[in-house]
Amino acid sequence: MNLPGPHGSYRGWSIIRLFTIAALVLTVHRSPMDAQAEGATPDMALRLQQILKETPDKNLYLGTKDIRKWRAWLESPPFYAKAADKVWAMMELGIAELRYGQEKEAVQHLGQAFKLGRESQVEAKQLGECMFFLGIAYLRFAETQNCCQQHSPESCTLPIRGAGLHTKQEGSKNAMVAFSQVLRLLTPKEPKYHSARWLLNVTAMTLGTFPEAVPTNHRIKLDRVTPQGDRFPAFPNIAQKAGVNSFNLAGGAIADDFNGDGWIDIMTSSWDTGQSLTLFLNQGQGTFKPVVQQAGLETTLGGLNLIQTDYNNDGLLDVLVLRGAWLAENGRHPNSLLRHDGVDEKGIPHFTDVSYQVGLAGVDYPTQTASWADYDLDGDLDLFIGNESTEGITAPCQLFRNDGDRFVDVAAQAGVLNHRFAKGVIWGDYDGDRYPDLYLSNMDGENRLYRNQGDGTFSEVTMASGTPGTYQSFPAWFWDYDNDGALDLFSSFFSPDAGFTASHYFGYAMQDQFLPGMYRNQGDGSFKNEAKALGVNLPIMPMGCNFGDINNDGWLDFFLGTGNVGLQHVTPNLMFVNREGKRFENVTLEGGFGHLQKGHSIGFADFDHDGDLDIFAQMGGAFPADKYYDALYQNPGFGNAWLGVLLKGKQSNRAAIGARIKVQFEDAGEMRTVYRHVNSGGSFGANPLRQWLGLGQAKEVRTLEIFWPRTGETQTFEGVACRRTILIEEGSQTITHLEPTASLVPPPEA
Repeated sequence: MNLPGPHGSYRGWSIIRLFTIAALVLTVHRSPMDAQAEGATPDMALRLQQILKETPDKNLYLGTKDIRKWRAWLESPPFYAKAADKVWAMMELGIAELRYGQEKEAVQHLGQAFKLGRESQVEAKQLGECMFFLGIAYLRFAETQNCCQQHSPESCTLPIRGAGLHTKQEGSKNAMVAFSQVLRLLTPKEPKYHSARWLLNVTAMTLGTFPEAVPTNHRIKLDRVTPQGDRFPAFPNIAQKAGVNSFNLAGGAIADDFNGDGWIDIMTSSWDTGQSLTLFLNQGQGTFKPVVQQAGLETTLGGLNLIQTDYNNDGLLDVLVLRGAWLAENGRHPNSLLRHDGVDEKGIPHFTDVSYQVGLAGVDYPTQTASWADYDLDGDLDLFIGNESTEGITAPCQLFRNDGDRFVDVAAQAGVLNHRFAKGVIWGDYDGDRYPDLYLSNMDGENRLYRNQGDGTFSEVTMASGTPGTYQSFPAWFWDYDNDGALDLFSSFFSPDAGFTASHYFGYAMQDQFLPGMYRNQGDGSFKNEAKALGVNLPIMPMGCNFGDINNDGWLDFFLGTGNVGLQHVTPNLMFVNREGKRFENVTLEGGFGHLQKGHSIGFADFDHDGDLDIFAQMGGAFPADKYYDALYQNPGFGNAWLGVLLKGKQSNRAAIGARIKVQFEDAGEMRTVYRHVNSGGSFGANPLRQWLGLGQAKEVRTLEIFWPRTGETQTFEGVACRRTILIEEGSQTITHLEPTASLVPPPEA
């Protein structure tokens, strides 16, 4: 797999902070590796500081190496260099500066490159590429002046209107000229031609001159972005008002209750190697309080993805931080397991990094994806980490068996090494034998479905099950979208270029091999891709992802955070609503979800405790110029009934991951059944482990069943009231009604 280069995939990011965190006092002067060699426990904080110091030279996306290289070349070009070589070098310098957020310098050097190229009569394709990136530089400058410096909830959201329109128009006007010129220099055979057509439309929208300013032969129709369907209410972005609109790079997000007060909090990370994790504690009044140092997070730097767990069965939510993705041999960064130590008298939880102590760090590979499950049904949670093998590094996946006080990697014995570029992993018992199975979404080859044999080993059944996915696959999840009790599967083709994605909006047909994998469980160990039949037949570029029932009708909907590395990859995030398991309706525009900035970790949760699921989206790209504000979409409400269920395992793992919930109720005169399987949702973003069930117009739940895979036992309850959150403990027939003010977290041990 060739990693995305300067032209290919993650968009600019804002300048890396290479400061030393004031609260971190380093008293150890040897390296973490020296400590490990001497038998001592390495210092995670010291190792992360070391990674921060190495970033300028070793990080392809956050570093300055390319800027320095091309500036040096241009200051002293080799004697044999021709004009075309100088054009190329100047263009590469401009692109590198653009990625790093040096927009004025980028405009200058890209403009000079184009002028020199035209004078030197270089081929039209090279001129077109140079003008394309000059257009991107102007558009990025426009975004900085307007969407970033004058940010509003409507900024960068299709359809761009109101406060989202650019009041400082110089950048967008110059971008319009540049993209128009690209279309004269390139042919439709070039991907950047289609990207330029798409961006010409987007740029016109920022100026309020769409559609009239776009020639008819290059004009998109918005109904190709969102087909016309049932009317759907808008979800306003209230992140700024709520205090969770962090301005950051790509990262992870967990939505869950970390301090046990019943309110759903948010924890976020950024893969910026100089930025620490932040925990936003829900204050219960529509706002959140950020805590870093008080929670022990100030030295926990970086991380592209986060997943919560309860690895030690103490009833406290621990956190896994994943690092090193996309960096190949330079991405051997340690992951962090943050143990939850308890909550202080102010309601602030505290975390301690125990990664080295429990055996999860030390043998490190580039990754951003992992999943928790009790694969051996021994009552504690095990961990699978999907690593990224490339030409530069062999990175086998890791299956860490939880042995109580330590984790042991048994991937080789289990037969799940994969040895591919894994971008999404997820557990789910698709065949109903109680043992969780494993699905891997790979960027560089067929995906893999491993069936759990129940004896500590797995057999690959990818082809037999019909779930190979597409060549470039990214997010994945198990879910029961049709409510038949059997887990279905989602995986998605990851479009390598925005030009490919944009071509759909101009009427180009999409080939079947590029369809998402909407795999319906056939009930016989096989799956069938129903993407076309379900209406999910458009090219998408998903990274962040998750699912939840946003209209409380009992059917699971899903949200995709879209994008790719390059600055040109500007496509709307997507929201699909499930229509009774028969089709999915794209409500992106109607619902206000069409954010054009890069969407990463996604979480569905009832943050305001009003009886419906809101959506948190961690935003931002990979390069320093591509920071953006996180989004929080507030659900306006649909009036339907619901039930929140928090399970507490006793013989099973405490977090109840893997347990199945089944409810039966009467809705509009018909008996219905809805299923949920306990986990945190998709592979890039974490929902609460507390499960959410929409119930339509139900007055009560006739029957509630909890199936515990470890014991094979089922608990049954009848006549359960709706519109509340309840706690059920394994083996107990007591239902506890949970109010948001009740503490669910035990105090720290003395």
